[in-house]
This record gives sequence, C-alpha cells and structure tokens, in this order.
Amino acid sequence: MTLVPLDLPPSLRVRRHDAVAVLRLDRAAKRNALDDATVLGLESFFSSPPAWARAVVLDAAGDHFSAGLDLSALTERDTLGGLEHSMMWHRAFARIEQGGVPVIAVLRGAVIGGGLELAAATHLRVAEPSAYYALPEGQRGLFVGGGASVRIPRLIGVHRMADMMLTGRVYDAQAGQDLGLSHYLVGPGEGLTKALELAATVAANAPVTNFAVLQALPRIAEADPAQGYLLEALMAAVASGSEDAKTRMRAFLEGRSAKVRHDG
Repeated sequence: MTLVPLDLPPSLRVRRHDAVAVLRLDRAAKRNALDDATVLGLESFFSSPPAWARAVVLDAAGDHFSAGLDLSALTERDTLGGLEHSMMWHRAFARIEQGGVPVIAVLRGAVIGGGLELAAATHLRVAEPSAYYALPEGQRGLFVGGGASVRIPRLIGVHRMADMMLTGRVYDAQAGQDLGLSHYLVGPGEGLTKALELAATVAANAPVTNFAVLQALPRIAEADPAQGYLLEALMAAVASGSEDAKTRMRAFLEGRSAKVRHDG
C-alpha cells in the first residue's frame, strides 16, 4: 500500500491499495478516541474522497477501533453549543453513510460510544474476536449524540440499545455478530485482509449499482410500499439501461462471467 498525502489531521492516515483507499484512525495511544479534529477530518475526507477510490476501508491503528468521544478534549458547552456539537458529528457521519463510496470498517478491541456510532455509519463491518461493543454514555450522565439512537436500533432493535445504555451491557464479538453489529467475524489479525478482499469485490461493481445500493436502497426501505416499489422500478430501469450493465449481461450470457455458486 502507498501512503497518500492529503490535507487531514495527524489522527488520520490514507493509503492506496489499487482502487481502494485505506483510511486509518491513528490515535493508538488514545485507543483512537475521537476528538473534534478527527471528526472534522472524517467529514472532509468523505465529502471529497480521492477520485481513484472506488471503495474505502476504515481501519484503526493499535488494538482498538475507537473508544468513542475523547473525554479529555470535552469542554463545557451551553445547550446550544451541545446541540451544534452533536449536529457536527451527525453531519460528518452522514458523509460516510450517504457518500459516494462504499465503506468497510475493520473492528477490533473497543468499539464503544462514539466509536460504535462511527462504525454504524459504515456499510459493511468486519470484526475480529477482540472486538467488543458498548454505549457507556448512560453511566456517565450523558446521552448519545453521534447518530446512535437512529442507526443502532435499526441494527439491533430499540430494546437492546436501551439495555446497553441503561445497564452498561457489553457485547463481545460473537454476540455482536449474532445481533448484526458486524457482517463478518474473522480470526485474530485477519480483519484488514478480509476488508480489502471485500473492498476489491465492491470496487469492481458497476458504479451505478453501488450508487443504487448506497443512495436508493436506504430510502426505499424507509418508504411506504407504494413509493418503495416505484423507486425500485425507477432505479432498476436506470441501472439496467446503462452501457456497463449491458456489457456485463452480455458477458454473463456468453459464459464469460462467473455464475453464483455455493461451496458449503
């Protein structure tokens, strides 16, 4: 992988792996806790990712993905200041979730608080056995502010998120996989390799298909059925009408592309 110099804070590093950008949280000494500079750096990167990047792997230095909000950098704010700070996190993480490139997160160690909020904004999540998940805000007199109350109930249900916040419950990697916090559970040290493998597959998709999955699918899922079916039909027509789709379908019909198989 090649280091790519970009105008980002020191807490973020970017490397290129073919058509995949590997964006690494680089605050290992702080367990990759998120300060404002890092969050704003994430917003900047995902607002304008490199033109060559067809997918992004979000990795982290050291033994932990992210221990959440950097409480040492937390300053006293009045109500309006707190509102604006939370909305800044919302804006940054929306750039990830609703951006133009699929994002695969590599989860290990602490994935807690704001770290879990960051992970939930990505599209695919690969966990190693060391990963563990928690929302400790409730034990600290706080409430989540980085989008958790919207995204995490969609993954595990409101009742399970309430349990995490009320009791401080911690889920290990296997429980997180079973509940849907991660998509893949791999062996120790295998997360980045698996994420790069997935990213290469995703990057090879037709751009219009990836656009449809990132932009149309979430909106269809939230629409009422009548609107959803119409949006689906429109997106299907746009995708199938592209020259890329026609070329890929000809390759499939002529036996020049792989068929779906299941090897057990």
